[in-house]
Amino acid sequence: MTNAAPQTDVDVAILGGGLAGLTLALQLRQREPSLRITVIERHRHPVREGAFKVGESTVEIGAHYFAHVLGLRRHLDEEHIRKFGFRFFFSDGRMDVDACTELGVSRLLPTASWQIDRGRFENFLTERARAEGIAIVDGAAVRGLDFGSGGDAHAVRYEADGEAHALSARWVVDASGRAALIKRKLDLVQPNEHNANSAWWRVSGHIDPRDWSTDTDWLGRCTPPDRWRSTNHMCGEGYWFWLIPLSSDQHSLGIVCDGDLHPLDTMNTHEKAMAWLRRHQPRVAASLEAGGHALQDFMFLRHFSHGARQVFSGERWAITGEAGVFLDPFYSPGSDFIAISNTYICELIEADRAGKPIEAMAQLYQQLYFSFYENTLTLYQDQYRLFGDSQVMPLKIIWDYTYYWSLLAPLFFSGHLASLPVLGTLRPLFGQARMLNLGIQALLRDWGARNKAEGDDTAPADGRLLDQYRIGWFHELNRQLGDTLEPAAFVERMRGDVARMHDLAAELLAHARRRHPDIDGGSLDMLLDGHPAPAQPLLDAAWYAETAPADAIA
Repeated sequence: MTNAAPQTDVDVAILGGGLAGLTLALQLRQREPSLRITVIERHRHPVREGAFKVGESTVEIGAHYFAHVLGLRRHLDEEHIRKFGFRFFFSDGRMDVDACTELGVSRLLPTASWQIDRGRFENFLTERARAEGIAIVDGAAVRGLDFGSGGDAHAVRYEADGEAHALSARWVVDASGRAALIKRKLDLVQPNEHNANSAWWRVSGHIDPRDWSTDTDWLGRCTPPDRWRSTNHMCGEGYWFWLIPLSSDQHSLGIVCDGDLHPLDTMNTHEKAMAWLRRHQPRVAASLEAGGHALQDFMFLRHFSHGARQVFSGERWAITGEAGVFLDPFYSPGSDFIAISNTYICELIEADRAGKPIEAMAQLYQQLYFSFYENTLTLYQDQYRLFGDSQVMPLKIIWDYTYYWSLLAPLFFSGHLASLPVLGTLRPLFGQARMLNLGIQALLRDWGARNKAEGDDTAPADGRLLDQYRIGWFHELNRQLGDTLEPAAFVERMRGDVARMHDLAAELLAHARRRHPDIDGGSLDMLLDGHPAPAQPLLDAAWYAETAPADAIA
């Protein structure tokens, strides 16, 4: 049944033909083949490869969305780089990276993700959309937007090739990135308190960490693919530096920092950024200056993290991607939130097409989406001072992964993201996990501050590898994302995973008190209510930097 409505030029007008807009168009076409969709994009295609946009690293939700929901696995395998997970080096000021604590996997985990060349990917998505009968108007600038009231159509005015155009649409979706057309028009801008800045650039050629050492043990820790395929994080107090390889034989590089600890004006030109890098990550700077890495571009952005007061409306408009909310690139959640918001938008448009009321649905999906955003923001906000602590930060990373793979990731993979019966059943469980996470983030912050005050925030230079691949339950959390379960079995599995989170929280609290007996557990003490640390530890002693960790070195 199609909802009776005034005749329009298109069913859906998408303002912005970048990653969010193009994937939404393809998902809509897949779900509703008869939809008339027009995408209005300011760039002309094809765009350049390599130095086009940042946001190249994917993680499990976004990767699953591209590969399996949209069916693009073959393109990702053939035209982009299979990612070797995240990798972290606590190497501030050090040339001898092989002597620093390293955190990562020695082998590929089961669930795939990719390093994406955004120019190459968006060119492919554009051609794929056109082949699917989606109208792409590129080289166009939106000049005005008038919302229809009640059942009236929305009007979009744009300019292309020097000529003015207009179209009417039942739905308008803003995927315009930081231009944030709807958010600015309706005064929906909502800043957050995460004070982080970034400067980034691309260079020709790849940066290979194998060149950083000749030590045979260090070189032999990883089975192919080697470290260069990872999203490598070089960490220090108040910042991290990324290295992401691109299939166009370029490397993406970027500094992300707490604005109070590392002011943006110390890195807002390439020359300044390289001077900053020589001080904080001299081994990387030396690799870049050894030759063969021509500068491709340079950009910077102040206070990049932001929220929104509204993203979905029963009046048939929506916002997706960076036009709505943006968190922090540390765990590469950008494509995850595109996948989630696009899926909710498809649900809303599909329900509207079927003649169903959507106001309550839009409010519910928005509440869920904002809760995912707010809970994920806690992983970053006020935590950057920890980033150089090679004792506490590895524990935080394990916790943060566990939180993601136990809750949001399986909810998306399972297809239950919009299933009201399943969501209703899981609501108390998500509430428990949220409170646990808040307690753990506060504990980690306090733990790190105490280490810093005592000068105990760095581990000995023992060259240890904390190998996530060898943690059996952690490996299984990643593997089971791909399982297909009936709703009851899925809910039961999530209960088990959240129970493990309680065990891990109790273990972390116990070890924090071994380090600092007077540390305040805050809400954790009440939440755990005497819950003991597991008799069989979830993490061995090497993760707590308690012993010479020879058994942790692959």
